[in-house]
Amino acid sequence: MNYPNKIKKQQNNIIYSNRGMSLENMINESNKYYLDEDKALIYKKPTPIGIVDVSYENHQKIIKKAYFQTQSTLDYNGIYKGKYIDFEAKETKNKTSFPLENIHPHQIKHINSVIHHGGISFLLILINNVVYLLKGEDFINFVNNNTRKSIPYSYIKEKGFLIKYNYLPVLDYLKVIDKIYNIKEINYEEENKNY
Repeated sequence: MNYPNKIKKQQNNIIYSNRGMSLENMINESNKYYLDEDKALIYKKPTPIGIVDVSYENHQKIIKKAYFQTQSTLDYNGIYKGKYIDFEAKETKNKTSFPLENIHPHQIKHINSVIHHGGISFLLILINNVVYLLKGEDFINFVNNNTRKSIPYSYIKEKGFLIKYNYLPVLDYLKVIDKIYNIKEINYEEENKNY
């Protein structure tokens, strides 16, 4: 079947034109769709940098020297159906495991803190051309109970939730969040009557 912009869709819901797209791009496109459809407010966090040296070329400022001001937490955060969401997106070319060196100790602490305060925290992992949502609780459990330096693909397949490639949004990870956390729709009109 032919779709707009000549995107071909197979029966198994994989959009083959997305194979070369990075995980970050797929998430950004999905987040834009969620925003446009008023489903959620989820944004990529900018990396905090301090600028040391700038030059001017062709009437444009070019950063020549900068440094990271503070350690960043996770890649994305926002709100969905009244719940705070905070997650990290990672890709690996390793076919048998996800290297833990990709997640820093301060990020592990942050995931724990988000969960402790009632938020939703997770990893989106692209491995073997498939995207999985690994709950923060399962990630923390693995880190706390293993001495391995990587999470086996078998653990990701067992504990993670497959996110199928789609047309709109490209990665409908909110559908998976609904399933995992049983989040109910908020009736904003009803809630606003109290104000």
